[in-house]
Amino acid sequence: MTATRNYLAVDLGAESGRTIVGSLDDKQLRLTETHRFANGPVRLPDGLHWDVLRLWSEMKAGVAISSAKVEGGLQSIGIDTWGVDFALLDGQGGLLSNPFHYRDERTDGMFEEAFQRMSREEIFANTGIQFMQLNTLYQLLAMSVEKSPLFEVARTFVTIPDLFNYWLSGEITNEFTNATTTQCFDPRKRDWAQRVLDAMNIPSHFFRAVTEPGTPIGVLLPPVAEETGAGGVQIVVPACHDTGSSVVAVPAQNQDFAWISSGTWSILGAEVREPCVNDRALEYNFTNEGGVFGTWRLSKNIMGLWIIQECKRTWARQGEDLSYDEITRLAAEAKPFLAAIDPDEDRFFHPGDMPERIRTYCADTGQTVPETKGQILRLTLESLALKYRWVLERLEELAGKRFDPIHIIGGGTKNRLLNQFTADATCRTVITGPVEATAIGNILMQALGLKHLNSLEEAREVVRRSFTPEVFEPKDTADWGEAYSRLKNVML
Repeated sequence: MTATRNYLAVDLGAESGRTIVGSLDDKQLRLTETHRFANGPVRLPDGLHWDVLRLWSEMKAGVAISSAKVEGGLQSIGIDTWGVDFALLDGQGGLLSNPFHYRDERTDGMFEEAFQRMSREEIFANTGIQFMQLNTLYQLLAMSVEKSPLFEVARTFVTIPDLFNYWLSGEITNEFTNATTTQCFDPRKRDWAQRVLDAMNIPSHFFRAVTEPGTPIGVLLPPVAEETGAGGVQIVVPACHDTGSSVVAVPAQNQDFAWISSGTWSILGAEVREPCVNDRALEYNFTNEGGVFGTWRLSKNIMGLWIIQECKRTWARQGEDLSYDEITRLAAEAKPFLAAIDPDEDRFFHPGDMPERIRTYCADTGQTVPETKGQILRLTLESLALKYRWVLERLEELAGKRFDPIHIIGGGTKNRLLNQFTADATCRTVITGPVEATAIGNILMQALGLKHLNSLEEAREVVRRSFTPEVFEPKDTADWGEAYSRLKNVML
């Protein structure tokens, strides 16, 4: 029997963060959540920001709680977060300003500005990344257009997990999987996209060489070690992009699987060996993000459960704070196939009164307007499953193969109604779990980085040994074909 090794995953999401200890022995993994805290945007006069100093305090609290709780101490710490957002550091490593939130409105209109400087086709040819206004490229372009004085004093660019890795270890990195989300990185050269940066008048001197996922970068800095009681702990960069980590934890047994990382965002994709950068991928607005061990994630972002979350927040402000169980019940009881929305319509991107936007969308597209909360929720979940089908069909065209089953991972796996809708809409077997895929993938990459596991295949075998999936088979698929036609009509 091998000794138990404990690894700490710091998993920061758009709604919440948590620290989770992964205890690995005899090729089985046990998870213990040690600290959970809220996350979300903060509105300031100049826009929407992340409160990174509070997140840093919460993170250190989680390290302290975890270090005190586990017998034998921690082997290492790894951080994963969302992509695209960033911070700039001065010459002494000081934080120059509070990082903006990707939903800040400063990127409105930046597509048009970018395409005046370089064509859409050239940008994609040099980056292979899906066009979304939240991408780092358009955030930096907004700074360029505004002639931000930060460009004059910034010496280092770091994504959000790079920032926290620096504060933990003192080592500045640009981790590979997160760097590839920025639309400032050339996947074929595996280096920053100099031509794009030059065209956008974005300084390139503050981008560092990329660090591969699974790299140990140092030990916890003495002041942080003293504050948390976690002296001597290794800092390992996992796949720092949360989707990169979550895909590591897919319990797949063959290579012909698709995956959906389900949460605030849904991301549907496949694991491939080479980036797919061609006219068809551009037309379908697919993305090529870095994976682990030489893989790439050919995928597409879909708005995901954000729309449901915003409906929940809107109703709470109006005095009715529904639980997610109540939301699922209302959706399940509502009339099916009332209407269809494209979840990725621009009007659904920003925070606001989402139920009213859905009603307006249905009216604008000549469909039945939902009246009840249940109708709004059901048509949103149905539309999300239908959009999965649309993306899956195009993914299979790009990859030249059929993907079956679909693995759904992440917090959204708790929505069993959406899981069944996905099986029905796509006519594929859906396998869900693990729920904490991001933290699990983070932990497994730490174990791989420290040579406690030997391969990605061995890591996925650990997942299969440790967690029991749930399987959803397609049923009642006939009505979904008509509903799919409705979705395609509103997408025209």
